[in-house]
Amino acid sequence: MSDMAATPPDGGVIQNETDQLISSDKVEGTAVYDRSRTRLGSIQHIMLDKRSGKAAYAVMSFGGFLGIGEKYHPLPWNALTYDPTVGGYVVDLTRDQLDGAPVYAADASPWSDPTYGRGVNDYYGLPYQM
Repeated sequence: MSDMAATPPDGGVIQNETDQLISSDKVEGTAVYDRSRTRLGSIQHIMLDKRSGKAAYAVMSFGGFLGIGEKYHPLPWNALTYDPTVGGYVVDLTRDQLDGAPVYAADASPWSDPTYGRGVNDYYGLPYQM
């Protein structure tokens, strides 16, 4: 059983979401939309900066069927805005922009290249903050 589902010592309920905080397991699977509210994909996982503890990238799954042929698009965390009206994250990107964005297959490991993150940020025109 998850710690988030356990009952705390005071008998209350442990929450995995507040007004300002959310557990990573609730973010994974959350839909990502463009500004016209077209669903682009969903968040597969989050890459955290080990030193600062801050979310650096949301890796969005895109395409494929039943996990076969699925591609992963890393999005700089600060490119996403949570929109409670759609229950997901919104980005200022179109599907065409995503088609040309940095992408990798499920069996790839691009993060071992220290320049990969910089290339992702450069593509989106955002400063690299590592």
